Amino acid sequence: MEKLILIFVGGGLGSVARYVLGGWVQGRSTGVFPVGTLVVNVLGCAAIGLLGAALDGRILIRPEYRLFLMIGVLGGFTTFSSFAFETLKLVQDGEFARAGANVLLSNTLGLIAAWLAYTVARKSIGV
Repeated sequence: MEKLILIFVGGGLGSVARYVLGGWVQGRSTGVFPVGTLVVNVLGCAAIGLLGAALDGRILIRPEYRLFLMIGVLGGFTTFSSFAFETLKLVQDGEFARAGANVLLSNTLGLIAAWLAYTVARKSIGV
């Protein structure tokens, strides 16, 4: 139960950080490109890479605190960081085909799922 609470609290903190930082960055841009989301995703990827390396045997912390940071905070901040880190691990392990499949499937299926759900929802409410 302690693990779930740590992930829950970390996720809340990460989500608030995403909202604040993404909104702040987007508010300073002049276009419609989602630069706030881009900045959050890139920072999240950098953070998970840094923490992943630091916590991979060099800095020993309790596994629960690793979950708090990696799954909770960064998962709430951006799940894109998890996607990037998992793909990086596949590449480091020489699993190039699986890494490529992860990139292709995550992006393609994610876009299709978003489009399909959006289309079905719009038709369901008659818009």
